[in-house]
Amino acid sequence: MARGGQGLARVAVVVRAGAAPLWWLGVCAAGVGLFIPGLTGRRIGVYAGAALFLVAAAVVAAARRRRYTALARGAARAGRYDVLQDRAVTARTWRRGHRWWLLLGFLAALGTNAAVPVAGGLLLAGCGAGLRLKAAWLGRLERAQEELLWVRVDWLARGGRPAG
Repeated sequence: MARGGQGLARVAVVVRAGAAPLWWLGVCAAGVGLFIPGLTGRRIGVYAGAALFLVAAAVVAAARRRRYTALARGAARAGRYDVLQDRAVTARTWRRGHRWWLLLGFLAALGTNAAVPVAGGLLLAGCGAGLRLKAAWLGRLERAQEELLWVRVDWLARGGRPAG
């Protein structure tokens, strides 16, 4: 960066970057589970998956809210030489950095279809839905405070989480 500037990515975009892949991989794994009878049967798997979807969405959406509100209270303005990263670049970078975790989650969801069909896929989809809800909450928080929350790109490279 020129003259001491730094790259900044928007927090809500970083949180939302994982929502779509988790959702779609979970839906695909659940769809495959519909064709496998499994040990417990499809009906139990679908009911268990629906319960897991709701619980996972609620837990993921509620996790780390205090950290994000503390981050919002301590937010500073971007400097003159700071570079604000585009949404597409932020999402692509996050997905590229987490592709192996996404693949492992998808394979685990497919593996659970042998025991409890559909449940693992709906759990994965519930995590994606929870991330989308959390990103929407962050957007409302930004609108209420009339400030966008930004995080340094090099901090994301180390930990991967904007408030971690």
